[in-house]
Amino acid sequence: MATPRWRVLLPGNVSDCPNGSRWVLDVFNECAQDGWDMASVILGLVSILCFAAASFPQFYQACKTGIMDRALSIYFLLGWLGGDLLNLIGSFLADQLPLQVYTAVYYVLADLVMLSLYCYYKVKNRGGGFSAPINAAFAFLSLGTVSTVSLLSRGAAAAQDPATFKGRSLLSAHVDELGAKPFTRSEIIGFTIGSISSVLYLCSRVPQIYTNYTRKSTVGVSYSLFAMVMLGNLLYGLSVLLKNPEPGQGEGDYVLHHLPWLVGSLGVLSLDVVISFQFLAYRKGKPDTHEERDALLSEPGDG
Repeated sequence: MATPRWRVLLPGNVSDCPNGSRWVLDVFNECAQDGWDMASVILGLVSILCFAAASFPQFYQACKTGIMDRALSIYFLLGWLGGDLLNLIGSFLADQLPLQVYTAVYYVLADLVMLSLYCYYKVKNRGGGFSAPINAAFAFLSLGTVSTVSLLSRGAAAAQDPATFKGRSLLSAHVDELGAKPFTRSEIIGFTIGSISSVLYLCSRVPQIYTNYTRKSTVGVSYSLFAMVMLGNLLYGLSVLLKNPEPGQGEGDYVLHHLPWLVGSLGVLSLDVVISFQFLAYRKGKPDTHEERDALLSEPGDG
């Protein structure tokens, strides 16, 4: 999951966007001067909602079936968490808008809840009694993440130099009358982190595809999770492609600056299509799903 990154103006700098939408400028400090820009902003916001709601169906499915540890690959969850953590770090390096930062924090917390549920059912299905300590550990990690976010936000606000870092986008290529300026050091680091984040998002799908294939089943996995993420990635990719390049910036240069996030979103979308076909192929259930049925039917104390 990745939060949309828009080219942002300094607060109150209306002169740089004379024909832009006033509410977009007031809420996001983003210049949207025509229908393409407005479509980009709206699609980006809808993609955030899709990503934010994606985890809830899997939470419900986990509680319903009780076999989350067998249905989901731990490497899928860890890869997703790693991508969201890097996305969060990159948002601070690029000093993004509060909405984008809070969304990135939410993604990390949702991943921690997902991992907590995975470990809970892993211990429960093995007959262990360590579910409470595991949940306590993940609660501690969640609080630590929130505390770290607070400290980083204060440090970023104190260290920011408006004269040399005017944008809040990881991929903001500032331009002047002579053409595009090179990235600042923070932007280069953010670009690199975004690239690694996209690779983690892509690699996270491979273990889940393999897990579904070896089980010959998708029982315990919520398709709504992947459907919402697919829709979010599609809308996110469209929001980037629909956005007009900055003045003096060519379309090819614009796409190049956004390439890591486009590869991450559209590449993950293609792998999620593969998972969708697995849901279709295994929807009737196979003989290899005995362990899932046993887990659903068995109760503690049964002899």
